[in-house]
Amino acid sequence: MAEQKRDYYEVLGLDRNADDAALKKAYRSLAKKYHPDMNPGDTNAEKKFKEASEAYAVLSDPEKKQKYDQFGHAAFENGGGFSGFENFDFSDIFGDIFGDFFGGGSRRRANNGPMKGANLRTSVRITFEEAVFGVEKDIELTLKDECSVCHGSGAKPGTSPETCAKCGGKGQVVFSQQSFFGTVRNVQTCPDCRGSGKMVKEKCLDCGGGGYIASRKTIQVAIPAGIDNGQSVRIREKGEPGSNGGPRGDLLVEVVVGRHPHFQRQEYNIFSTVTMSYAISALGGEIVIDTVDGKVIYDVKAGTQTETKVRLKGKGVPSLRSRDIRGDHYVTLVIKTPEKLSSEAKDLLKRFDEITGNSLSAAKNVTGEKSETKSTKKKKRWS
Repeated sequence: MAEQKRDYYEVLGLDRNADDAALKKAYRSLAKKYHPDMNPGDTNAEKKFKEASEAYAVLSDPEKKQKYDQFGHAAFENGGGFSGFENFDFSDIFGDIFGDFFGGGSRRRANNGPMKGANLRTSVRITFEEAVFGVEKDIELTLKDECSVCHGSGAKPGTSPETCAKCGGKGQVVFSQQSFFGTVRNVQTCPDCRGSGKMVKEKCLDCGGGGYIASRKTIQVAIPAGIDNGQSVRIREKGEPGSNGGPRGDLLVEVVVGRHPHFQRQEYNIFSTVTMSYAISALGGEIVIDTVDGKVIYDVKAGTQTETKVRLKGKGVPSLRSRDIRGDHYVTLVIKTPEKLSSEAKDLLKRFDEITGNSLSAAKNVTGEKSETKSTKKKKRWS
């Protein structure tokens, strides 16, 4: 009995409304994952690769897709018009995939036109308060600058770079690769000139033919108010130099925010805990609350219970979009129980407990009643 085929949309992990771009993206991902060249000897991966390729061959063809959407797999049974995918043109997909597999890069990247330089990444540590209000920091890193002798050409003064003989100045070469589907024609960045289309015969002595010289630099980073731990600041064109006249890449500075001894942050809100005496919680009174803006006097209402939460509006973290918009500061009020009491304080507390009829007197009464009950039972037992 033949194995029942899975739904093509299920195979690609898509719904029936997926467009051509989504189909191609899903298939590329599966093809890279399960391609036999990347999983030699793995029959399960080969099976999944064939399954995904068949699904893509059908769903990317408007006519076949229409039949499949209407009749399902039955549309291609008994001479229904689909006998596999051997003759399907996968070159558009595999031109990029094989470039990634074998180090050639994609055709879109393999050219000798202007290309932006790579981005650089670094990090900077700041305090909790600096994250709230913003700060400027100086960071040191190594950057490449154009060689002042050869002006970035890499060639010895008096000479010029020559056209690459391997690629003829195109910056890319064409090669053929045996794939699961047969011979696939691919485009690869020229290994000799690395895509520049030029070769330096006599190298500049100052930069060694690279065209750039690395040196330590100090960069000032303006960190905006409201930034959070793990977020990054982008500084335009402070990354690696571009090639063939392309712009420099960017510098991405990741921010690492230190912990605060009393405050915790959630998005733009701040949370903290403040203790108050039993007397203030019962009678009411003023307490001092620390905020990022300084100390605030707060009037506690009489009868406030422990774990009561209060909100200080606008005392949180400024929004990255506007410093005029701020989160709130939420404070949990906790009654502080004294650990050491004088004899006078103990007597006053006992007197207070008796007057209010709370736990101490009640506990004595319950204990006395229990003791009396036990004593009575004992007398009855021995009488």
